[in-house]
Amino acid sequence: MSDVLDASPYDALLLLSFGGPEGPDDVVPFLENVTRGRGIPKERLKEVGQHYFLFGGVSPINDQNRALLHALRKDFAEHGLDLPVYWGNRNWAPYLTDTLRDMVRDGRRRVLVLATSAYASYSGCRQYRENLADALATLKEEGLELPAVDKLRHYFNHPGFVEPMVDGVIRSLADLPEDVRDAAHIAFCTHSIPTAAADTSGPVEAHGDGGAYVAQHLDVARLIADAVRERTGVDHPWQLVYQSRSGAPHIPWLEPDICDHLEERKAAGVPAVVMAPIGFVSDHMEVLYDLDTEATAKAEELGLPVRRSATVGDDPRFAAAVRELILERATAERGQDVTPCALGALGASHDLCPVGCCPARAPRPAAAGTDSPYA
Repeated sequence: MSDVLDASPYDALLLLSFGGPEGPDDVVPFLENVTRGRGIPKERLKEVGQHYFLFGGVSPINDQNRALLHALRKDFAEHGLDLPVYWGNRNWAPYLTDTLRDMVRDGRRRVLVLATSAYASYSGCRQYRENLADALATLKEEGLELPAVDKLRHYFNHPGFVEPMVDGVIRSLADLPEDVRDAAHIAFCTHSIPTAAADTSGPVEAHGDGGAYVAQHLDVARLIADAVRERTGVDHPWQLVYQSRSGAPHIPWLEPDICDHLEERKAAGVPAVVMAPIGFVSDHMEVLYDLDTEATAKAEELGLPVRRSATVGDDPRFAAAVRELILERATAERGQDVTPCALGALGASHDLCPVGCCPARAPRPAAAGTDSPYA
């Protein structure tokens, strides 16, 4: 990588996230945005929203994105990377379309996108690309000049994403009672998705049982488990488990669920468990409720000591990783040689999503891929 922090041809970074309610009155409208087109009654949405109401109707995700924005801007300024950072959400203010409109009016013409999802899947990648295409279509209808938009590659195996999680697991192990610490089990947690979506995640050549989604999570889990063993001298047993299932009960989703897994580990004689949410960038509602509330209550019921390790959040190493990913992509776009930074067995992910990657059930335009209508 050059000593000169040159982000050209890019002139802005867009932090693209899911969004979340910031008060009780926001909860149902937010959930209506998330479920639009599915015909879910408002009363059902109020039931689903109870998770948010337990926390005052506020999702932590927006404040966590504000913290990440601050970390990115601080890192860029300290390292001489002159690249403005914007923020837009899929489902709540600041909305993606509004942010892209502001970027165009600010004169931004070549935009890189950082999605707050590290892995390949429809909901974690292509759906964000579909949202980008929808936003660009709106700007086109408004007669605005469209910016060129590219998405940063999946960063699940970048050292700046993995290493903070290693530290988090080691801290959680150290926090367990000494008599159960060395025999503790590590449950690497991620969001469950339908098995059909998992099987078709990633490029076509990665499709199959679990697809790229499961393979990428397993690779990260191995990296963390190996690093924990090297640093502590203890080889902890581990398993990839799932959480936050939703949708119709007759549709198969990835298993085992974390609460079922805790019951199984207790029955097997495991003395303690560390829950490591490797599938999440920050401590948003799925972590706060499904792990810190629901799974922790299950562990208490079982008499099983548990600790939940930290997500990456606004760790300076993650901010530095984003800077490195930007410079890596910019260098490649300028036609210069670059060696992507990646740990594990899978290597660096693709820069441009190929045709057939993480397909939707019903085809929709998606930006920032080889099939983009806005290339």
